[in-house]
Amino acid sequence: MSKVGSPENPLRVAIIGAGPAGFYTASSLLKRKDLCVQTDMFDGLPSPFGLVRTGVAPDHQKYKSVIRAYDKRAQTPDYRFYGCVEFGRHIELPDLKEHYHQVVFTTGAQTDRSMGIPGEDLAGSHSATDFVAWYNGHPDFVDYQFDFSQTRAAVVGLGNVALDVARILCRTKAELLRTDMADYAIEVQMDRIARELEMDPLELRMINAYRDGDMKAIRKKVTGAALVETMRAAAELAGHALPAGYDGMSSKHRDENHG
Repeated sequence: MSKVGSPENPLRVAIIGAGPAGFYTASSLLKRKDLCVQTDMFDGLPSPFGLVRTGVAPDHQKYKSVIRAYDKRAQTPDYRFYGCVEFGRHIELPDLKEHYHQVVFTTGAQTDRSMGIPGEDLAGSHSATDFVAWYNGHPDFVDYQFDFSQTRAAVVGLGNVALDVARILCRTKAELLRTDMADYAIEVQMDRIARELEMDPLELRMINAYRDGDMKAIRKKVTGAALVETMRAAAELAGHALPAGYDGMSSKHRDENHG
């Protein structure tokens, strides 16, 4: 038999998961000049691109534009995509080992991790995973129900997903109609947008270091001594110290406010 990776016996690779990690894996393999590679990608959803399609905020089209690069890679003859195929249900590892030289799992986390705080399971408390998948039209979350009769919402966290959720909750219907948000989510949600949103700045205690980007995200909510104290706590946990005379503003913001 010819050497694996030769034109007569291509290296056959099965990739489980059609999100960004899966496409970067396929791209890296197919770019190899020293190997002849064939990649088959499997995903439980009918369409590829994973979190780029169902996780990125619908008002962030610039970030979703990476799909064009993935799509270009998908046009190559040595790449094939199989949708609506669930690992553990339709295919098993022994099946894949029988037909492929390598198997790469690029599925990522499938569920949320419980925070273990009182009231987490009460009605009206939802994970960002559920909410984001719902408003992005993920087929497994279309029937989820959320209570939009309230005008006040609380978001636990200050990461990129938390900020996405907060921003979407505060968008007007007119603004969201310009996005690719699921139509049913716009109709159900946006006639009753959140009028008041709370994001706890003490969440910054989990940040590894203080950065301008983090400060900009909360500057409108927390200012002055409270901001400085919060950032000082985050810096101490990261093993840093705030500069003498620090007032919660970057030099750029300070110039803008006093210019």
